[in-house]
Amino acid sequence: MFIIILIVFISFIGLVVLHEFGHFILAKKFGVKVEEFGVFLPPRIFGKKIGETIYSLNLLPFGAFVKMPGEMGGGIEDPRNFSGKPMWQRILIILGGVISFWIIAAILLSIVFGTGVPQAISDEEEAVNPKVQIVVVAAGSPAEKAGIKVGDTIASIKLQIKNEKLKIDKVKQVQEFTNSYKGEEITLTIERGEEIFETPLIPRVSPPEGEGAMGIGLVRTAEKSYPWYIAPIKGIEACFNLTFSIVKGLLQVLGNLIQGKGLPPGAQLMGPIGIGSLMTQSFKLGVNYYLQFVAIISIYLAIFNILPIPALDGGKLVFLGIEAIRRKPVSQKIEQNITTIFFGLLIALLIWVTIKDVARLF
Repeated sequence: MFIIILIVFISFIGLVVLHEFGHFILAKKFGVKVEEFGVFLPPRIFGKKIGETIYSLNLLPFGAFVKMPGEMGGGIEDPRNFSGKPMWQRILIILGGVISFWIIAAILLSIVFGTGVPQAISDEEEAVNPKVQIVVVAAGSPAEKAGIKVGDTIASIKLQIKNEKLKIDKVKQVQEFTNSYKGEEITLTIERGEEIFETPLIPRVSPPEGEGAMGIGLVRTAEKSYPWYIAPIKGIEACFNLTFSIVKGLLQVLGNLIQGKGLPPGAQLMGPIGIGSLMTQSFKLGVNYYLQFVAIISIYLAIFNILPIPALDGGKLVFLGIEAIRRKPVSQKIEQNITTIFFGLLIALLIWVTIKDVARLF
């Protein structure tokens, strides 16, 4: 378990480091002076200066950073400062970090498509060794109380008072069986990575709107692989499709919140600990599942980072947009104060979500 947690930690930090490398490489390309490229956050453990840049390893394991003079305005007269560069170059430097997340996702998905990827298929489609997997577990549902998790496979199902197992390879088998025995105790045989176990539960007779009797969402999957020359195309295509689906889902969630409907069934706000837990679970399912999940996290980070919130890359783009309209930059002090306030709010949100993650996990 320690090795898995270490791999998850390195993967998560790796995404952030590569994000900052996106800023770094474009800053260097456009001749911006990069004072420091740091892994983790200060205080510094050690650093080595190569050329004009210090490459440092720092104490607090919460990401990475690139330090450029003029990031918060000022120094326009110095052409090597960030703020001294043309608008289009500054925009590209900021977008470099966001785009790196999408590039990482596309590469990981290409690897997965080349080596074999689990894909959703219909019940009617012919496939080798199809599985019925759980993709949603509603909070407070019989499934959650039974210890069922996202990514689990339902291998078989039986009525508790009988001992005849129904082997499962189609979604409709689970749905029909559950509808036939609402209110009665049934037993599911669950596969979770290399682990196989049975868990009993009682499907609800009158489940909440939008939830099934067990409180799970199901998908039928089968593993497919593609030739090396097709895999990158599939990877890029999947990256675009996942981005569209995630944005659409987030907009639906936002719409529900504005209308006072709350989060959809099974949806939960998660921080690094919650995400790390899901990454650990996906690793247990297999390397390809893990790489696919890391790619999805990378896309989520890209979308989150481009939101027009000060302290994020999207917020920096907003300030540049204001500068372009006013034809002069926002006051350095005002930008710093706004960024500091929103950074504090993001940290507070992160702490609150982390507390909820810990409470949910332990």
